[in-house]
Amino acid sequence: MEEELKCPVCGSLFREPIILPCSHNVCLPCARTIAVQTPESEQHLPPLLHSRGPAPPAAAAAAAPGATAGSAACLDSECAAGAGGDHADKLSLHSETDSGYGSYTPSLKSPNGVRVLPLVPAPPGAAAAPRGAGPASSSLTCPQCHRSASLDQRGLRGFQRNRLLEAIVQRYQQGRAAAAAAAKCQLCDRSPPEPAAVLCEQCEVLYCAACQLRCHPARGPFAKHRLAPPPAHPGAPGGDGGGGGKGAGGARKLPTCAEHDLENYSMYCVSCRSPVCYQCLEEGKHSKHDVKALGAMWKQHKAQLSQALNGVSDKAKEAKEFLVQLKNLLQQIQENGLDYEACLVAQCDALVDALTRQKAKLLTKVTKEREHKLKVVWDQINHCTLKLRQSTGLMEYCLEVIKENDPSGFLQISDALIKRVQVSQEQWVKGALEPKVSAEFDLTLDSEPLLQSIHQLDFIQMKLPPVPLLQLEKCCTRNNSVTLAWRMPPLSHNPVEGYILELDDGDGGQFREVYVGKETLCTIDGLHFNSTYNARVKAFNSSGVGPYSKTVILQTSDVAWFTFDPSSAHRDIVLSNDNQTATCNSYDDRVVLGTAAFSKGVHYWELHVDRYDNHPDPAFGIARINVVKDMMLGKDDKAWAMYVDNNRSWFMHCNSHTNRTEGGVSKGATVGVLLDLNKHNLTFYINGQQQGPAAFENIEGVFMPALSLNRNVQVTLHTGLEVPQSVKQPKLPNN
Repeated sequence: MEEELKCPVCGSLFREPIILPCSHNVCLPCARTIAVQTPESEQHLPPLLHSRGPAPPAAAAAAAPGATAGSAACLDSECAAGAGGDHADKLSLHSETDSGYGSYTPSLKSPNGVRVLPLVPAPPGAAAAPRGAGPASSSLTCPQCHRSASLDQRGLRGFQRNRLLEAIVQRYQQGRAAAAAAAKCQLCDRSPPEPAAVLCEQCEVLYCAACQLRCHPARGPFAKHRLAPPPAHPGAPGGDGGGGGKGAGGARKLPTCAEHDLENYSMYCVSCRSPVCYQCLEEGKHSKHDVKALGAMWKQHKAQLSQALNGVSDKAKEAKEFLVQLKNLLQQIQENGLDYEACLVAQCDALVDALTRQKAKLLTKVTKEREHKLKVVWDQINHCTLKLRQSTGLMEYCLEVIKENDPSGFLQISDALIKRVQVSQEQWVKGALEPKVSAEFDLTLDSEPLLQSIHQLDFIQMKLPPVPLLQLEKCCTRNNSVTLAWRMPPLSHNPVEGYILELDDGDGGQFREVYVGKETLCTIDGLHFNSTYNARVKAFNSSGVGPYSKTVILQTSDVAWFTFDPSSAHRDIVLSNDNQTATCNSYDDRVVLGTAAFSKGVHYWELHVDRYDNHPDPAFGIARINVVKDMMLGKDDKAWAMYVDNNRSWFMHCNSHTNRTEGGVSKGATVGVLLDLNKHNLTFYINGQQQGPAAFENIEGVFMPALSLNRNVQVTLHTGLEVPQSVKQPKLPNN
C-alpha cells in the first residue's frame, strides 16, 4: 500500500495532499513547485471557465512577471485570502495536447522520475507588476496524467484537501514506526538481535545496519537487489484502521463547504460529482443540478468500490498461488536439470575418449536449456510480483478508504478509485497466471550410436511422428475382409509408439477407429459385401499424433465366398472337403453355420445333397450367431429355415410350421437360398425352381448361413454364385 501513499512529485509520503481535477493527488508544497505561470505570449489561450468578477490584487501580484520564490506562496495563501466574488467554476482542465499547457521543457526532476515544471522566470529587466494590475494566468500540470488545470483567484487553495488520504498516511506512519521498532535482524550474533534497518526483497532477509554492510554489500550481484524498509507489523498501532486522522481516538472536524465556510456538506451533486452544502443549492451553480442525499450516495459508492475490489482480491489470491507454483517450478527445474546433467555425464563417460569433446557440448546445451527456463520463470515471477504488489497496494489502500466514515471525503475520490480498481482487474489478462515453460526437459540422448557417428551425437528433440507410407502391394481384400499394411518412411528417427487405423462405413460416411496398436499389418473382418471403403492410418508418440497417410480405397467382393465354420459348429458335425462338405455323427439334428455374416445386400448360395438315406428332414436357412445348435434349425427364435423331406417342405421359425409345399429332395438335388436384405426377405429354391412364396419378410439384422442335418444326410456348399436373374414360377402350397 505504500506506493499508493507516495506523492508522484517528491516520492515521499503525502503531506497536506490536495485533489487535482483529474482525481490524482499531490502534496501542497509540491503543487507550489510544479505550478507555472503562463507567458504573456500564451495568455490568448481560452480558459474553459472565466471568473465573473475582477481578480483581487493578491492574485495579480502572484501572476506578475519576475515573481520570486515568495510569489509561489501567493498561489495558495495570498490568493486564498483575497479570493472573492461569484465564480462559475474555479478550475479549467486541459489535456497535454491542448496548446499552451503542459508544453514547457522541464528543468527539474523528482526522485521518482516525474517531471517538475518550475515557475517561469521573469524576462531580464522586467519590473514587477503592481498589486491589482490585472488577473494572472497560472496553471498546474498533473505529474501522472499530464493534464493541466488553470488556477482561479484562490490559487492552490481552490483545490480540495484530501482529508481521507491524509488520515490514512498518518496511520500508516504510526504503524510503520511501531513495526520498524519491532522487526529484528535475522543475521545478528547478538542476543537480543539488533532492530532491522532494511529488508532485501530478493533475499527475503531482514538486516540491521552492521549486518547489511557485512553480509549484503551494495556491489557485485547484490547491487541489483532492492532494499526496502522493514515490513509493517500486523499488530502495529494504527494498523487496524480504527484511528482518526489526528490521533488514535481523536475526532476530526466536520468538513465545511469550500464555497461557504460556515456550511457543512449535506447533499451530493450528481452532475458535478461533488458534495455540496445547502447554500450551494439555494444560491450557487448547483441550484438546477440533480442532487441526492449525501449518506445514500456514500453507501452506494462504497458498495460499488467493494464490488470492484472483489475481482481484484480474487486475482491477487490467484497471483499468490501462482507465485508458489512458479517457485516450486524453479525447484523442479533445478532438480530435473541436475538429474539430466548426471545422466549425461554417466553416458558420456561410457563412450571412452571419442565422447570427451562431445560431452562438453551436450552439457552446455542442457545448461542453456535450464538457464533459459529459469530466466523465463524469473521474468514471470518478477512481472507477477510487480503486478501483485501494485494490486495489493491498491487493494489495501481502498480497504482503508472504505473504513473511513467521512462521506464527502470518500465521494471525492471514490469514482477515481473505482476506475483504478477496474483497470487493475483488467490487467490480469487470460493466460497471465500460467507458466510459460514446463519443468520437464525435452531432451533425449541416444547412447547407442556407432563409433563412427560419435562426433554427430546430439540430443534428439521429441517431435511428432512422420506420415506413414501405405504398402499398396500388401493391401488386399477377400470377401468382406480387407487387409492393410504400412511402414514408416526411411531415415525417420522420430520414435513411434503406435498407430491408429481408421475406416469409413462403406457409404462415404465418417471415419472411425478400427485398430490402435504397434503392428503395421491389420485385417478387418465383417465388412459389407460389394461396398467401397476408404482407409487411412496415422502414427503417434508421447508428443502427440502425427498427420494422416494417403487414403486408400478398398472394394469388397461382389459375391460372398465362404465355407462351413468348424469353430462354431456342433461337435457332432463332421466337415470335409476344405470345410465345404458337412454330415453328422448323430441321428439327432445338429446345426452348423457359415463363415460369412450379412447385414445388407443380396446374397445367394446353394447346397448340393450328396447323400440322402431313410427320408431325413434337413433344414436350410439363416441364423444368428447365438442360435441353438442341438436341435433342428428354426425351432428357436434365432433361425429362419425351410425343412424338407422327400415329398414336401415347410417354413419354420420359433417352432412354427407354415406354407407346406409339395416337392422334396433326394440324392443329387440342389437347394438354393436367396437372402435379399435390401427387401428384407428370404426365398428358397429346389433344383432351380422357387419353393413356395417368399418364406420370410421384414427380417433385419446380421445373419449367417445355417444348416441342420443328421447322419443320414450329407451336403456340399457352393458359394460365390451370382443371384439368379430368371426365376421359374413357384410351386403353390397345398394349404
